[in-house]
Amino acid sequence: MSISLALLCCFVTACLLPWANAHELRPGYLELRESAPETYEVLWKVPARGANERLGLFLRFAPDVEVLTEPVGGFQGGAYIQRMRIRRADGLDGTPVTVDGLDATYTDILLRFERGDGSVLTHRLTPQAPSYVIEARPGFGGVAWTYFVLGVEHILQGFDHLLFVLALLLVVAGWRRLVHTITAFTVAHSITLALATLGFVHVPGAPVEAVVALSIVFMAAEIIRERQGRRGLTARRPWVVALIFGLLHGFGFAGALSEVGLPQTSIPLALFTFNLGVEAGQLLFVGTIVVIYIIIRRLRITAPEWAWRLPPYAIGSIAAFWMIERIVGFWG
Repeated sequence: MSISLALLCCFVTACLLPWANAHELRPGYLELRESAPETYEVLWKVPARGANERLGLFLRFAPDVEVLTEPVGGFQGGAYIQRMRIRRADGLDGTPVTVDGLDATYTDILLRFERGDGSVLTHRLTPQAPSYVIEARPGFGGVAWTYFVLGVEHILQGFDHLLFVLALLLVVAGWRRLVHTITAFTVAHSITLALATLGFVHVPGAPVEAVVALSIVFMAAEIIRERQGRRGLTARRPWVVALIFGLLHGFGFAGALSEVGLPQTSIPLALFTFNLGVEAGQLLFVGTIVVIYIIIRRLRITAPEWAWRLPPYAIGSIAAFWMIERIVGFWG
């Protein structure tokens, strides 16, 4: 490992340290489904913190929207889920929906509005734009763009997945082998993402997240082993390791996607564009690492010989913290 690459990895891992609680930036989900003329079933899902605490996000409709049934909610699957029925004369077209408290968070809300004729409108509410006026006509382009952006955001905010990719960059030598390795990782997590999201395979989320962290600890050990002249499995067969752990990471991606749900009338499109967004975010991360690496090399910065130890130990320490935290969370 060159000094410039070691310095680059130190910089990246230092940037990730403030985000040691990986996957805390989970999106919320709001579903409005027309069950009768001018009447709508509301499903409101807010990310939870622990077993009995939720994010301070509160749904607000226009004053002329009538609440027909009192909101009923409870904690389930890492989220606070609330249901109710509302009514508005002339329907919800042209009326605003607002999430109070969203501007004080780093999360997004996926809004899905299904009309009685089966047409579906999707939209993202963000901290910068926590209110949205429901449009009259939905389109497939809105679904595609919404889930593509969700995929990009998930991988760029999924710091454990990024650390795994960074560790692969440190172990795999040569651009051709690196391309094959990243391709294997992509194919593998695409398979399990589709299988889990479509309900063919079910794996509990908490153990998956703990093992994802363990996979990063393994990769950190592989970096050290390679530097000490003892070629491990990753250095000899990087695509095999990427394929195996890619299947595991795919379950992690599926867990995030299941929290917001898929539009029933556009499942293939939403799944495809979400996965496409994940890949775009991953390529953006790898490209950024390459650019920073080239810049550092041209600066000809010198560092002590022992500097190579900093990246694997930093990566391993962060991942070990995540693993312990998630294992403890089994009983939280």
